[in-house]
Amino acid sequence: MAMVGLFWIGEDSVYVGTEPVGAAPGVRLTEAGVEMLGPDQSGFRAWDEVVRIGTEGVPVRSGARRMASMAFDAVLVAVTGYGELPPAFLVEVATAEETVEVTVHAAVAGGFYQPSEYELSVALLERLADGGAEVGDLLAWGRDHAAEGTPPREEREALLRKWAGV
Repeated sequence: MAMVGLFWIGEDSVYVGTEPVGAAPGVRLTEAGVEMLGPDQSGFRAWDEVVRIGTEGVPVRSGARRMASMAFDAVLVAVTGYGELPPAFLVEVATAEETVEVTVHAAVAGGFYQPSEYELSVALLERLADGGAEVGDLLAWGRDHAAEGTPPREEREALLRKWAGV
């Protein structure tokens, strides 16, 4: 698996945020549509039904603030032995009839996204919802590269620009 922007990409799946484990909530993007996962949020919407995919409350910080936060978290875990789940945010999947909100957890190390990757990810979500981008492109990249792990920031941003068409 590899993290590119808000997306957790594997060889056969793409998630917004981290891949959920067990009954944890999540959002999986497939070539057929958007699958909402979790005990209270499950469902599926085909791409031709989806009019918007948005996010709310995504943890975004600049590089310096992110590094300071990661260092603080590492010290806290070392001293107390306790860790926290990554920060959560909402993914909103809207159709003409309804909007479903799903809580997901950040997949990025340290729990905070770079502003540039966040903005490009939002652009990609908009393009996916309006049919201007295809999940198949992310899946194809995942089949070829996800086993290598998360690429460097410059490569992640280049991928997001390419997929979002910006």
